[in-house]
Amino acid sequence: MMATPGELPRGPGWAFEVKWDGFRAIYTDERYYGRSGLQLSGPELPDFGVPIDGELVAFNAKGLPSFNAMQQGVKPVFVAFDVILPELTYARRRELLEELDLTISPRFTDREATTEAAKELGLEGVMAKRLDSFYRPGVRSPDWIKSKFFRTNDFIIGGWREGVRKLGALLVGSPTPQGLAYRGRVGGGITSATEAQLLPVLKELARPDSPFAGPAEKGNYVEPLLVVEVRYGDITPDKRLRFPVFLRMRPDKLPTECIDES
Repeated sequence: MMATPGELPRGPGWAFEVKWDGFRAIYTDERYYGRSGLQLSGPELPDFGVPIDGELVAFNAKGLPSFNAMQQGVKPVFVAFDVILPELTYARRRELLEELDLTISPRFTDREATTEAAKELGLEGVMAKRLDSFYRPGVRSPDWIKSKFFRTNDFIIGGWREGVRKLGALLVGSPTPQGLAYRGRVGGGITSATEAQLLPVLKELARPDSPFAGPAEKGNYVEPLLVVEVRYGDITPDKRLRFPVFLRMRPDKLPTECIDES
């Protein structure tokens, strides 16, 4: 089940959780799986007899969740926030979850206090979940609403260009009914470590023609199979990203899961 971006709701009937800066994972049969079905590495846990929804999160020296810490080899913790029992409401599922011997994402009822606390801790955002809602696997539901403090989104890599380094910028796009729409060039935030890890993969995915459905910059085109998270300032009238910065690769996401927010 996936959340819908939007403003956090007000009034009764909702619970609030912080957004974690990690990899979404399902724990079942003593294994972790990303939403794409890829098996992930995580801490050893017993078999709880029911699939657990959560996130693999690494914590930095200050005890705060940090995706960079995970990239630097810090072992992640599995933070659970749901059990996958579609016949039960969220409120009841949380009761069952809290009976398990797990690290559990805390939930709150105060919208404003949760938001302020998350901001003070430098967290990614806040999730709102309807108490009487049911778990719908694979569905992006308005019963879960995510509000991010920074404007970010997931984009599909369609190519790359050389610059000062061999990997100067990524050419990214969003899925539309007409095909992959070009959204711009992302060069900021790409470190030498990212270049060393990503460039060989891009070369393996090389294709001669552009995967974009419309006009796009020229570059080294690739099969549109990789997803990247990008922070940006705004979207121009011609639907290009302004001030985009590379945040991370998203191997836990499929291109079909990307949302066109333009």
